[in-house]
Amino acid sequence: MSTIIERLKKGQSVAEIDAVAIEENLSSDEIVAGILDGTIVIPKNVNRHNLRAMGVGKGLRTKVNANIGTSDEYPLVEEELHKLEIAEKAGADAVMDLSTGGPLVDIRTQILAKSVLPLGTVPIYQAAVLAKDSYGSIVDMTPDDVFRVIETQAKEGVDFMTVHAGITWKTLNALQQQGRVADIVSRGGAFTVGWMIHNDKENLLYEQYDRLLEIARKYDVTLSLGDGLRPGCLADASDRAQFQELLVLGELVDRARKADVQVMVEGPGHMPFDQIAANMRLEKEICNGAPFYVLGPLVTDVAPGYDHITAAIGGTMAAVSGADFLCYVTPREHLGLPTAQDVHDGVIASRIAAHAADIVKGIKGAAEWDLSMAKARKALDWNEQIRLSIDPAKAEAARNERKIKDVEGCTMCGDFCAMKVVAQYLGTKVESC
Repeated sequence: MSTIIERLKKGQSVAEIDAVAIEENLSSDEIVAGILDGTIVIPKNVNRHNLRAMGVGKGLRTKVNANIGTSDEYPLVEEELHKLEIAEKAGADAVMDLSTGGPLVDIRTQILAKSVLPLGTVPIYQAAVLAKDSYGSIVDMTPDDVFRVIETQAKEGVDFMTVHAGITWKTLNALQQQGRVADIVSRGGAFTVGWMIHNDKENLLYEQYDRLLEIARKYDVTLSLGDGLRPGCLADASDRAQFQELLVLGELVDRARKADVQVMVEGPGHMPFDQIAANMRLEKEICNGAPFYVLGPLVTDVAPGYDHITAAIGGTMAAVSGADFLCYVTPREHLGLPTAQDVHDGVIASRIAAHAADIVKGIKGAAEWDLSMAKARKALDWNEQIRLSIDPAKAEAARNERKIKDVEGCTMCGDFCAMKVVAQYLGTKVESC
């Protein structure tokens, strides 16, 4: 098998290209151009046969990812599969399995079998769990241990993988010299740094990056270059360590493209609102337009229980400024493993942020959706308003909970409905959609 990029370079037809073009209301030529110049990726493993093709990148609708996965405290496979179902129903475009407890292979294979969404993983999580079981310590894992997990997950059909290959001794020195309030909050980043210091060696994923590229090319796995030193609080945003790692990631993007491997870049994190736009532009410049995948960014540190909102605020600005892929944040971020309801609320919040940005970005169909809603509101067409809602079930429940029988308006305005008054006294026509 060959990668999407290799097939396109040979002039072969690629079904995923046409599927994404139809979904995005763009021409196939536009998608091909984006794939070949690296500004668009279509995460699809050669071994995935039940996948709904999804594109991420320049000119495309901003996508939303939902994280699910077990922990030691909650190693419940069925609960995570229920979260998968909830995420899909809420409109997530992709999912990541971040499991660290229970039957890791079983949950991943079940997700791959049951879901039509692209699946991402962080292979070092499983490598760390296996190392702890085998050696009693995460930092005693070997490079072969890590690459064995990477290849196994690739064979299983994982579509994209987060790899923290940008942490080097130079980036780590920048972190140590400047200092931080929250140090390292990325779990994969922490594992990597711990391994480097304990073994007094360079980051194995950086040092053996060509080995990683060989596996990615073999299975057409999209690499998601993780930001292991992303800021975990506002005070640490935009520091030397973050930017030093970004410089390395820019180099790794170039090497992946030369190897015909699809690649995107991950970004912060926690960040003051006024720094977001500059960070997005800097990533695009340093990484030559590679698709940017951001967590949030969260614009304040003081809203536990509401971090889906802090992330949506930052996510809108990030996407307006160039981010292509938003990783959702749930209300339970910083507090515990999310519930199914948290997953739903996190997906919806990120979808709102993504759509708000798409209107500004001029994505085809974005503004038209809002125009249709405006017409439905003017017509007092409640069924159409509910149908057009980003969360129809919630909209319908809210309407029915405080609905008075046979009243055309709502219980907020009643007979004083602005739409009705304008139609009656100014002679404007209340049209249906």
